[in-house]
Amino acid sequence: MTRPPDESDDIEAFLRRAEREFGLRPDLPEEPPPPPPRPAPPRPFVTQSLLWAIGIVYVLSCVLSGSFFQPAFPVLAVLGAKINERIADGELWRLLTAVFLHANLIHIFFNGYALSVLGPETERFYGHGRFLALYLISGLGGSIASYALSPAPAVGASGAIFGLIGGLGVFYYLNRRVLGEFGQNQVRGIVAIALINLLIGFAAQGVIDNWGHLGGLLSGIVIGVALAPRLTVDLRFFPPLFIRRFPMQGWLWVFAIALVMIVLVRLVTPA
Repeated sequence: MTRPPDESDDIEAFLRRAEREFGLRPDLPEEPPPPPPRPAPPRPFVTQSLLWAIGIVYVLSCVLSGSFFQPAFPVLAVLGAKINERIADGELWRLLTAVFLHANLIHIFFNGYALSVLGPETERFYGHGRFLALYLISGLGGSIASYALSPAPAVGASGAIFGLIGGLGVFYYLNRRVLGEFGQNQVRGIVAIALINLLIGFAAQGVIDNWGHLGGLLSGIVIGVALAPRLTVDLRFFPPLFIRRFPMQGWLWVFAIALVMIVLVRLVTPA
């Protein structure tokens, strides 16, 4: 069977021939090009690497101590705990190695959990290299504050994690107008978290190195101001896409801050 000729087919054929010869009709504008594909969020491999690093170091300290729940202090001292007398004698590397050591299973559990929660979000906003700089320099700043104000030996990533809190708070504060009510709520929430943890630390003096926490927090805020991205909105997407723009001289400020920290260690008298 054959289909009888349809008048609409003739009209469509005529319109296609007319468009080939004369172009599109003025009442049929060209469709705008589709927006580029939305990029996938990057994998937080720096956060994952840091978690693996502190986990491996903890297992090593446990194996050398013969105890899984609480590594022996002499082992922690050999591996790089913050000990003021040895730092004053020139072992400055302890200011950073102490960030990767933990005193017991509960200590590493809470620090590891905090890093797994805060790390991916902060790394996604800052990017891999800037996130690593924020973490390490905050940890260094926390160790320096502890060195200057606390005579007790110390270990732990808490100073670096407080630095992530500070850096994340700076990011939301700088972009609070672009992020609207969500950004403002995040700033208030992060301030509350920081204050609650600092109050807990001061209430448990002798157990928690609160000066290290405070030093890490302040370092994170300063590094955050230097490195935190500033957001703009690309309305070609739905929902809109946030575009990151970083300060042009951010890395220069980071190097200057790190240099000041190193000089401070030489000038400060340990507690």
